[in-house]
Amino acid sequence: GQELTIEYEGQQRVIRLPLIGAYQTANALVAAGLVIATGGDPSMTFDAVSRLQPVRGRLERAAITPSGAPVYIDYAHTPDALEAAIEALRPHVSGRLFCVFGAGGDRDHGKRAPMGAAASRHADVVIVTDDNPRGEDAGDIRREVLSGAGDNAIEIGDRREAIAHAIGQAEKDDIVLVAGKGHE
Repeated sequence: GQELTIEYEGQQRVIRLPLIGAYQTANALVAAGLVIATGGDPSMTFDAVSRLQPVRGRLERAAITPSGAPVYIDYAHTPDALEAAIEALRPHVSGRLFCVFGAGGDRDHGKRAPMGAAASRHADVVIVTDDNPRGEDAGDIRREVLSGAGDNAIEIGDRREAIAHAIGQAEKDDIVLVAGKGHE
């Protein structure tokens, strides 16, 4: 989560927002502002903000690894969404940021290499894996993703093995992001 200092009617108030990411902070503050502007009680509104929960599958903390690293899941399945999810986690990691993801089959081929590039630019360790290949060859999909990725990317086709690898490598100060399928 995040700690926010809000100034309202000349008074400062510190609230804890149990969501991660600048975009989630902006969304919560806009919502609070609308509630207050339409007559809602400011104190009750700010208390409610401190109890917000993430939408299932959207930067949701799903587990803690045996070494103590948090594992987040996110539905990110476009280059922009993947980049936003990684950037949202970056300020919260003092170690390495692992990103495990793939691209769906029978979908936009043009986003695959940019997803690999986005992950490689913003994560420390990238693991490209399978994500519902549908009627396409899963290896071809992974190769397209990897064509945009850098030297920090590896390929582990089996999604369970890829996730297990990241969890096994993660240390206490690391974060693991598993993207593409949200809570599925």
